[in-house]
Amino acid sequence: MWSVINDFLVNVDNFVWGVPLMVLIMAGGLLLTVRLGLLQIRKLPLALKWMIQNEEEAEGEISSFAALCTALSATIGTGNIVGVATAVCAGGPGALFWMVAAAFLGMATKYSEGLLAVKYRVVAPDGHSLGGPFYYIEQGMGKNWKWLAKLFAFFGVCVGLFGIGTFSQVNGISSAINGFFDPDNAHCVKILPFLGEYSWSVVIASLILTICVAAVLIGGVKRIASVSQIIVPFMAILYFAFAVILIICNITEIPAAIKVIVTAAFTPKAVTGGAVGSMFVAMQKGVARGIFSNEAGLGSAPIAAAAAQTKEPVRQGLVSMTGTFIDTIVICTLTGLSIVLTGAWQVEGLEGVEVTTYAFQQGLPFPPVVSSFVLMLCLVFFAFTTILGWDYYSERCLEYLSGGNLKHVKVYRWIYIFAVFIGPYMTVSAVWTIADIFNGLMALPNMIALFVLSGVVVRETKAFFKKQSGK
Repeated sequence: MWSVINDFLVNVDNFVWGVPLMVLIMAGGLLLTVRLGLLQIRKLPLALKWMIQNEEEAEGEISSFAALCTALSATIGTGNIVGVATAVCAGGPGALFWMVAAAFLGMATKYSEGLLAVKYRVVAPDGHSLGGPFYYIEQGMGKNWKWLAKLFAFFGVCVGLFGIGTFSQVNGISSAINGFFDPDNAHCVKILPFLGEYSWSVVIASLILTICVAAVLIGGVKRIASVSQIIVPFMAILYFAFAVILIICNITEIPAAIKVIVTAAFTPKAVTGGAVGSMFVAMQKGVARGIFSNEAGLGSAPIAAAAAQTKEPVRQGLVSMTGTFIDTIVICTLTGLSIVLTGAWQVEGLEGVEVTTYAFQQGLPFPPVVSSFVLMLCLVFFAFTTILGWDYYSERCLEYLSGGNLKHVKVYRWIYIFAVFIGPYMTVSAVWTIADIFNGLMALPNMIALFVLSGVVVRETKAFFKKQSGK
């Protein structure tokens, strides 16, 4: 029964994430990169400066940095640790090359999303800011396109509930905790007859996680932002430090690893002996996991960007752009290099977080238990903040779908919390496949809007920097 369902999901996933969608996302990023004149290179130093510098006398609910942390809380998650490992194991080391290439183009995409989110945002009757693809589709493209905005919002709710927001994150957390505290599943319990046996570590983790998630979500966006501002920078720096130590300890292997990554990106069979597949598989896995991780093109981050305290759409666009840089070009690259340097991707029998754990244990000059504990800690907190961020995204999507009915949103919040509770009991392959499917479906309406509104992005950008240079 489960194998039939899994096979069906894989077929749907392959269709959704086929050549057309990958070309659409990459072409959109390329178009914006060209039209904006490589803005992601030229303006990155300014973007990093504004990332931590709040704008004075600005309108909005939370600071630009808080909005970025809310967006990063949703993007820095299991995709950075588990997703990279899955991509490299399935598509070979070349998947990392395509992941970084997609992220570079994705920086222009994320910039455009953040700009449009602030330009077309609205204020609800109770004073909170609303914005994102559903508003820039409806207001930027016109009322005739409202059906596309509703389609995006529907997929956004599904991604939060069935994809990035719950199952994949909780699954990653429970796998990491189980791998550390009870790797041999020596202490198991049968919860329900049809679920089978699960380690006590998984059951306890799901209960604690559900309680913590519920405690934060009930406080709304300001509580989510305040928690994210503390956890995200601290855990990102901790993970960055350990990954850099691993790379420094294996620095003599880096040239060979980079050669393997680039060679495998274009001729994977020369590296893998044909075991992993074609160049298309490497590209597909790299682009899909990269988008899963940094969400450029998905249209999720602009929902948080719309709440930022700013008067300048361009400024928030630049701050939003740093999210993709930090998430994929820095953190995912460090994870991927660690996996390739240590040969973890070639070890048979390892799946998901086990691959990255093996890389950290082999590559770091610490006892294996220390490396495993640090990785588990990072994964748990990254995934925890992702759960929080995606609840906010999907609630805003539902609010748009329901015409501002907050009663529906409150009911959804409890359904979301229940999905977090049952997440550990979903199978790994099915979880990632479901997440991939909804990711792809969510990207379609957003990318159509970005193509149509690219002229608006270019005009706003030119006008802003012309005004800046005239000061």
